[in-house]
Amino acid sequence: MKQTTRRRQSLLCVAFLLLAAASSAHAQTAQEIAKKAFGSTVLLVMEDANGQPLSLGSGFLVRDGEIASNLHVVEGAARGYAKLVGQKTKHDIQGITAVDPERDLVVLKISVSGSPVLSLGTSDAVQVGESVYAVGNPQGLEGTFSHGIVSSIRDVGTDKLLQITAPISPGSSGGPVLNSKAEVIGVSVATFRSGQNLNFAIPSNYLKTLLAKTGPAKPLAEAKPAKAQRSILADLGGRSVEGVVGGTFAWKDQNYEVDGDYTITLRNQLREPVRNVYCLVVFYDRAGDPLDADMLLYRDVIPAGLGKRTSGSVDASVKRLTTPASRDNQFMSSFTPTTKVEFRVLNFEIVQ
Repeated sequence: MKQTTRRRQSLLCVAFLLLAAASSAHAQTAQEIAKKAFGSTVLLVMEDANGQPLSLGSGFLVRDGEIASNLHVVEGAARGYAKLVGQKTKHDIQGITAVDPERDLVVLKISVSGSPVLSLGTSDAVQVGESVYAVGNPQGLEGTFSHGIVSSIRDVGTDKLLQITAPISPGSSGGPVLNSKAEVIGVSVATFRSGQNLNFAIPSNYLKTLLAKTGPAKPLAEAKPAKAQRSILADLGGRSVEGVVGGTFAWKDQNYEVDGDYTITLRNQLREPVRNVYCLVVFYDRAGDPLDADMLLYRDVIPAGLGKRTSGSVDASVKRLTTPASRDNQFMSSFTPTTKVEFRVLNFEIVQ
């Protein structure tokens, strides 16, 4: 009996070691991931009808002759070209084969073939704390490679958004975010410019869905869908949405040791009612460093000129760290949205 038990234990140990070896065999070093990513990442230069540079971004090969990027990188361009990292040859963009305006994704046809492509991983399997690597061309600096972790997985309506600590700067939009197996698990989309390490990527599963819908290439100028809903993601990069503002922040419970539930007011300054208001709330500590961000969606109608209260929640530790110092056991009233909490309305819909 004892021999049988020992034999089973030995077999379990061997199986565990084989499983661990197989798992580590799939993982790659940062140097290997960088080398693979650079061979498939491109610098995108978009131009207007007069041939003047309009925007600069990143992309990566997902199929032979097709690259993925952000829609806002190519928006409004009449033409453009792609250049593989470290190479001088410019490949003309022949058109758009698929577009997802709501998630700020686009697939472009380019005049190149035979270059390696990047494999798409399963973004649903991504976990908070997982190591990630972002590749792009910030400010035109080709082949910038950065390391970070997945700091949160945000709900944006019915969609998901990856929050990562790997830096994303202007010019990096559209670049790949890879896991330790060199699989693309996200597409860099934006950074919250007022904060540190508040960077966002679109999960790769949305790109997989888009790739199943590709068709003949359409010219850049003609490929913009009519009456398309504007992306809720584009404004994370710093563009503002005027007409609806956030303010009047308050914790629901003044006991600073319990939950982090809070309320804010969303005020409609327009002459028309609005609904489906998306708002990003960024929390800072007393030193002015960002601690966390929360995404809110207020679906109900806000009449013209009026405000509505909505609520959200963060970890109680954020509440304690953002609370001002106490004086005689009484919390001072210096805790104001302008110094400790920042609001950014990302998108809203005008009710016709």
